[in-house]
Amino acid sequence: MALDLSVPRIMGILNVTPDSFFDGGSYRNLDAAVARALHMAGEGADIIDIGGESTRPGAGAVSVEEELERVIPVIEALRRRSSVPISVDTYKSRVAAEAVAAGANFINDISSFQFDPEMPGVAAASGAGLFLMHTRGRPREMQKDTEYGDILAEIRVFFEKAVARALACGVEKDRIAIDPGIGFAKDLDGNLQILRRLGALNALGLPILLGTSRKSFIGGILDRKAPGERLYGSLATIALGVQAGACIFRVHDVAASRDAAMTAWAICSQGMREAL
Repeated sequence: MALDLSVPRIMGILNVTPDSFFDGGSYRNLDAAVARALHMAGEGADIIDIGGESTRPGAGAVSVEEELERVIPVIEALRRRSSVPISVDTYKSRVAAEAVAAGANFINDISSFQFDPEMPGVAAASGAGLFLMHTRGRPREMQKDTEYGDILAEIRVFFEKAVARALACGVEKDRIAIDPGIGFAKDLDGNLQILRRLGALNALGLPILLGTSRKSFIGGILDRKAPGERLYGSLATIALGVQAGACIFRVHDVAASRDAAMTAWAICSQGMREAL
């Protein structure tokens, strides 16, 4: 499935987990999860990103079997009710393969193939779209390694290698988007540097996905410890992301985020068209 990226697109987050940092436990029930997905679609979500394992800093891993039990019934039920594009948020090749078979259209791999060597082949064979994210290490230990020289230069090299691996395994380039991994093995300064210089990633010639929604760096800026108090800061990052050229935004708050993105796009788009 191809997304029209001529305007910003909104990816609604659906965590079917007990421990995600913002809404963990809220949608573990199948009916609640499907209702939430349909609600986000009604608010204008262009993709529903379904995840069965929390990847917040410090989170532990879950087994393949448990992750499958969490996500596959939701994908199947949602696909029966709606044609909204579905992404599976997983770094496990078996989960990705079964999710696509159940009706998912995209694979969102936070590790960019680092955690499961079978993932590139599965991604290629599936025909699904592919989101590749930058990180260092697994969630349990990633915040122990947040020192960089030139963070954007490292991220660019990382993606050059990950994309080359995807292409070598048979994934077409027009199926790939990249995510700089805000909050993943980055401290507050690193996250801010990425956002200030996000436009540098456009040189890779790939769509940019930005996931800043309610993350702790926003709490650090605003002194908001509770994720529920970080909406307005999140919307500011979306508007600036549009200005920098990002085109997909992974969010908890679909309607508000869509308004922010489309308003920023209306302001920026004429200048962007003239620059092309």
